Amino acid sequence: MEWAYEHLLSMLMTVQIAPGQRIAIDKVARQLGISQTPIREALSQLEAEKLVSKMPNVGYRASPRMTREEVQDLYTLRLLIEPYAAARAAERIDEDTLATLESIEKDMRGVNDKDDRAFARFAEADAKLHRLIATGSGNHLIAATIERLHSHLQIFRSLYRTNAPEQAAAEHQRIIEALIAHDPPAAEAAVRDHLERSKDRMDRVSATDAAE
Repeated sequence: MEWAYEHLLSMLMTVQIAPGQRIAIDKVARQLGISQTPIREALSQLEAEKLVSKMPNVGYRASPRMTREEVQDLYTLRLLIEPYAAARAAERIDEDTLATLESIEKDMRGVNDKDDRAFARFAEADAKLHRLIATGSGNHLIAATIERLHSHLQIFRSLYRTNAPEQAAAEHQRIIEALIAHDPPAAEAAVRDHLERSKDRMDRVSATDAAE
């Protein structure tokens, strides 16, 4: 089931399965060369995470695109928990995590949104950094919540290319430096600043889309 879940999650987050699109269980099973049972189990888990929905007499569909209000609500929640998680992660960071941070920093360096391959690498590094902060907090409930929120945002970013790599990379650099320095107040402030700026970028895109 885990393989099926990861496959479907990746398809959703990269909008290879577009918001609102029907998900054909038999087709996915053929693609993966497995039975339909693990596909159904994976879809059930994704439904619990609000990434897909089950429609009577239709089957599963990818959840609709988030509205502007939903994006705002999501960022409100992120701002409540992620700065705290970053502070705790800065306290707990170990040598293995430091090595991971160096790898993330390398993948984010010099990326621009006109290079599709580099943009994809940046998006993956972005996800790794936020996942590292989440798990590094040592709070499993916070980690699970951040991971779920980030999945929803990544779908939106894939649709509208809102990552703004050059701006976000500089913001991420400040986060990484604070984590490496084991500086909880600086890590908390850097994450809060990054989320507020990211929220503004998202809101501009949402407002433009709503006006069209």
